[in-house]
Amino acid sequence: MSIDSALKNIVENMPDALKNELLHYAEYLLTKSDQTEENKQAAKESVTVKRTLAGSIKGTFVLPLANDFDAPLEDFDDYR
Repeated sequence: MSIDSALKNIVENMPDALKNELLHYAEYLLTKSDQTEENKQAAKESVTVKRTLAGSIKGTFVLPLANDFDAPLEDFDDYR
């Protein structure tokens, strides 16, 4: 028995209220499927944009760091 014929048999035996709910759910699934495909395409495009921006400001500014930058701070001497 194929899926189509199984669905047809089940739907034929359903009350009208359930058929209506099934119709709404099927429409929802189709809409969700379309949105998922659009989201996948948008995600691919955004990843491409992010790759081109990575490292784009490298070397534009340099922070002045003290020579003893890695040395322990005097403020924390009490905690040793």
